[in-house]
Amino acid sequence: MEQTLRTLGQQKRIALVAHDHCKAALLEWAELNYALLQPHLLCATGTTGNLINRHTGLEVNAMLSGPLGGDQQVGALISEGKIDVLIFFWDPLNAVPHDPDVKALLRLATVWNIPVATNRATADFIIQSPLFSAQTEITIPDYPRYLAARLDR
Repeated sequence: MEQTLRTLGQQKRIALVAHDHCKAALLEWAELNYALLQPHLLCATGTTGNLINRHTGLEVNAMLSGPLGGDQQVGALISEGKIDVLIFFWDPLNAVPHDPDVKALLRLATVWNIPVATNRATADFIIQSPLFSAQTEITIPDYPRYLAARLDR
């Protein structure tokens, strides 16, 4: 598929997700990085978003809980170009009933070429990057061109 550029603004739209066994780690990470997260627009799956808001005071748009469709809501936002970064503290040692949704979310983040952290070390690298608070460009699939070519058949 042809590619095009998408500009990520200085203010990023960040999705925060954590499996149950990783919620405490994400809360601690968000607390430690409050000053770096505060200028950005945050959304999260339901329980995670509400916990982050309660424990840090950060403003978070909480979606549904992951197993109830929150992972899919975040995935939809990614495919619509409304998420710039995904911080997903994923628990690879405990299967969750909504594993297909988790896989779909990570696949969409890869398709749309957004930065993804699936653990604290990667989240630290992303948030400390000079690009985190700078305008930058990423390549994404050129869907309008793809659709036009499909309709011209």
